[in-house]
Amino acid sequence: MSTTATISGKMALMSQVAGPQSFGRVDEDGTVYVRTPDGERAVGQVPDVSGEEAIAFFVRRYNSLETEVGLLESRLKSGRLSPENARQAAAKLRTSILEANAVGDLASLAARLDALTPDIEARAASRREEKADAQAKARQAKEEMVGRAEQIAAGTDWRGGVTKFRNLLDEWKKLPRIDRTTDDELWHRFSSARTTYTRRRKAQFAEQNAKREDARKIKEAIIEEAAPLATSTEWGPTARDFRDLMARWKAAGPAPREVDDALWKKFRKIQDTFFDARTAAMSQQDEEFRGNQEAKETLLEAAEKQILPISDINAAKEQFRSFLDRFNEIGKVPRDAIRRIDARVRDLEEKVHSAEQAEWKRTDPQARERAEETVTMLQSQIDKLTADAEKAEAAGKDADARKARESVQTYQSWLDQARKTLDDFTA
Repeated sequence: MSTTATISGKMALMSQVAGPQSFGRVDEDGTVYVRTPDGERAVGQVPDVSGEEAIAFFVRRYNSLETEVGLLESRLKSGRLSPENARQAAAKLRTSILEANAVGDLASLAARLDALTPDIEARAASRREEKADAQAKARQAKEEMVGRAEQIAAGTDWRGGVTKFRNLLDEWKKLPRIDRTTDDELWHRFSSARTTYTRRRKAQFAEQNAKREDARKIKEAIIEEAAPLATSTEWGPTARDFRDLMARWKAAGPAPREVDDALWKKFRKIQDTFFDARTAAMSQQDEEFRGNQEAKETLLEAAEKQILPISDINAAKEQFRSFLDRFNEIGKVPRDAIRRIDARVRDLEEKVHSAEQAEWKRTDPQARERAEETVTMLQSQIDKLTADAEKAEAAGKDADARKARESVQTYQSWLDQARKTLDDFTA
């Protein structure tokens, strides 16, 4: 063991036994000395006091230093002090202790500070790991945010995109900075994406505003065209004109929001004026046509009873033509009865036409000839197959005979159907 360490150990033991004052002495001239491992050194004088009081004055200075060391130990243990600040505080305090004009075990007090070094370094390493982990997470978060920003910038969410960028910026500000080069690069990409989106959004709205202004002019022109039509009594042509105007109105797209509703109300009022007048006129006309409806329905009922069921196609055709002539002479019917009556007329016409087609088919000489030929051909084939079966049976060829008999059955079913078709021509 070194001489210095031996002396330090003895001094520490003395401190435990007699306290800090045991490390001091007073000279005859009142100078106070402190004993250290390197020997004695003067710490000062306190005039006009006894030696004990002079030493007590410098012991109080030592106690203050000891309190500072204890406070540093407590703050480091509680985590209230960062490793870097603790390292700086310990170094500064150690210098103060070694150079202090105080009486006490200064070497032991400095040793307590030195004992904090491993804990400070461990905490510093842990802080570095935490900082590195936080930076890695921050980098990942910022890269994801840049990706989202670039995706928004390439999209067309012109309303929600502004809010999304604002939220991303708030999130960005909450994240810690990472290494300067990477942080600046990511921020440049984020800022560029936001600038790109803003420019595209402004251009989009400018284009929309131009289109809306064009739509306003088109709709105003349509209103001018529609105004004279409001009092027209040419119901059919004017209704078609309004349908064309409505198609152009829809194709024009929206006008500026502050005028679009007002323009539509003007156009709708013009339409309503015309169509209300047409409805009133049609309703009056329908009442005038109610008698025609009754006459046509009576005529139609009589024709249906006279023509159906059809037994003589020529008579039915003549009766239908006669009915149709009288039916058309009666005139128009109310709108709510047109479809119903027309449907009954078409149904009667279809039945007459179907009966005519069936009669033509039944009396068609070529079709009858084809049916007779089919019957003859099938019967001939059946006769041949029957003869083949009989020959096979006589020769003991049961398999061939059975196959021929099965073919006879198939041809017989075809023959029955062909004879039925032929019977239709002779009915």
